[in-house]
Amino acid sequence: MKIDSDFLPEKQCIVIDIGTKYTKFGFATEHSPRCIIRTCCEIDGVLLSDLYKCHDQQKLTLALSNFIHTLFYKHALVAPKDKKVIVVESLLSPTKFKETLAKVLFITYEVASLCFVPSHCAALFTLGVPTALVLDVGFKETILIPVCEGVPVLRLWQALPLGGEAVEKSIQSQIDQRIATVDDTLNNVIEDIKVRSCFVTTLKRSKALAEGLVVEPKTTDADYHVNGETSVTIAGKIRETAHDVLFEENIDEMSLTTMILEAIQNSNVDMRLKLAENIVLIGGTVMAKGFTARLRDELLEKIKSPKYENLKISKFKFHVAPAYENYTAWLGGSIFGSTNNLNILSQTRENYIKENYVPDWPTTYTRQKIEP
Repeated sequence: MKIDSDFLPEKQCIVIDIGTKYTKFGFATEHSPRCIIRTCCEIDGVLLSDLYKCHDQQKLTLALSNFIHTLFYKHALVAPKDKKVIVVESLLSPTKFKETLAKVLFITYEVASLCFVPSHCAALFTLGVPTALVLDVGFKETILIPVCEGVPVLRLWQALPLGGEAVEKSIQSQIDQRIATVDDTLNNVIEDIKVRSCFVTTLKRSKALAEGLVVEPKTTDADYHVNGETSVTIAGKIRETAHDVLFEENIDEMSLTTMILEAIQNSNVDMRLKLAENIVLIGGTVMAKGFTARLRDELLEKIKSPKYENLKISKFKFHVAPAYENYTAWLGGSIFGSTNNLNILSQTRENYIKENYVPDWPTTYTRQKIEP
């Protein structure tokens, strides 16, 4: 049997999704990442835990060089030279970060080609849905972008500094302070407590607890063991209300709920119902048990207010992606890497060296309609 050379392993392109907290790495056409690691690196013995917040150009270049080296040679065990690379990126990714990453990949590691894919569009590739409202609830922030027929509607994008970090701060502010003296890696402990012990309670219970009412059945307390020695008790109320911070409105009356309703209200009339019935949730934070059900209840409750009565929407529908929400966008990049669009939209090393320019993704993706 003759094997098509285009499908040989060495022809597979590499897909990287660099999040603020975790990075996903794998190969196109595969159904899950090969590895998921923290997005951090050491520079002169100092741990840099947020690469996106690094403003010094020289320091950022060194940080990305070290991180890419660790990613390829320690975790993925593959050389990047002459490989095709897809980077799944966020809309709010700083231009300097994108340009520095391209320089590191092209010049330092000599990749053959590079293609930046918007995470919100990539998520829809996994569903085959051309139009949807994509809500990405990550660690640092939540970004909402409606996508219409494969094209992001940039005038409707919204962002809030709400995500997994806000939940962890909520837990830390309520938990027994003894934990801070027990373990030096306090942030890791809080994150583990969030994942293992906490869930999203219903809207009805949340309101009752906020009013100080006794709600039955009571959520039991949970014992969390630190270093296998000290046990810290996580109160039942903390376990079920830690995620409430995501649904509380700020001084501008904005929350995850109002972000969705505002985007729908500001969209064209003929798009409103379609967006309400095609909501896609991505990001590690939405994996919390009960998150989708709570968000649906919040939307149905909020839409009754006079501000949104003109929408005439009675239901909201959520898609279920064929992957865990924390790497749905990565999977979309993997699917994109198996299509002909990869060769059309990628920038080669030769062109980069000649032009010394990385095209902006809105220009790239509006140049040609991409079908999921």
